[in-house]
Amino acid sequence: MAGSWADGIVLKIVNIIVYFLFLGSNIYTIAAPHDIYYATKDTYVTPAPWAFLIWTLIHLLLLGTIVYQFTEEGKRVIIDGISWRFALLGVLNAVYVNLWATHHYIVSFIFALLVSSAVTHIYYTVKKYHHPSTTGDEIFVHLPFSLYHGWTTVLVILTAFQAFGVDAHRHPAGVWTKVFVFLAFFFLEGTSAAYAFGSVEGDLPASIAITWSLYAIFAHQHEPFVHWTALAFAILSTLSVIKGIYGLCVRYRRGGIILEDEERAPLVGGR
Repeated sequence: MAGSWADGIVLKIVNIIVYFLFLGSNIYTIAAPHDIYYATKDTYVTPAPWAFLIWTLIHLLLLGTIVYQFTEEGKRVIIDGISWRFALLGVLNAVYVNLWATHHYIVSFIFALLVSSAVTHIYYTVKKYHHPSTTGDEIFVHLPFSLYHGWTTVLVILTAFQAFGVDAHRHPAGVWTKVFVFLAFFFLEGTSAAYAFGSVEGDLPASIAITWSLYAIFAHQHEPFVHWTALAFAILSTLSVIKGIYGLCVRYRRGGIILEDEERAPLVGGR
């Protein structure tokens, strides 16, 4: 028997409220009297402002998630599977963005870790227990949280440098700064590769989020070592994106083969 759209209505309403709270916190960073993306502390891993456009895509996809939760398939994954974790993520993210926008970098770094932890829990739940069975699952559950997971990995690095690193406008890049920048880029590229090679099909959206960010860092940074190191790791990360595209093609090709076999199967058993 099909479930009613009102099943789990309390959590569905909470998810809607939290979504707009979450969205509002990001709109604040754009609609504020000063341009927050130019007014924040500029470090040696700060990306070009267009890197943050990824928030727009995540918001649009999560709006679809909010609508999708009212379907039977969406309720199974979002309400029964993810449960209250989405609401928790939204609250943590709103706090993080507002702390970051008001330049409380050390506290915002702590909340960046909490946001990353919440996203990781959702990401693991979705990937482990809710393999996409419909196009809706793929677009409104797996895609946004894969992007979100890759993007929060980048945010942790960016916020860590803002909390503990030097201001690029005031201090030249010393040896230790370059070492930590190199390790940060190495970590991001390694994470992108882990997404791509963690399974046969890989995780293309998460790899794209990291690769996009590395190119944005390359575009923004002018210190020669940082500039060219960012480009080198961005190119390496692009290889992970290519692997993800290949894995996605293999996945859909296998799906096509299965469909063809089903079409050739007898309609009546025993024949």
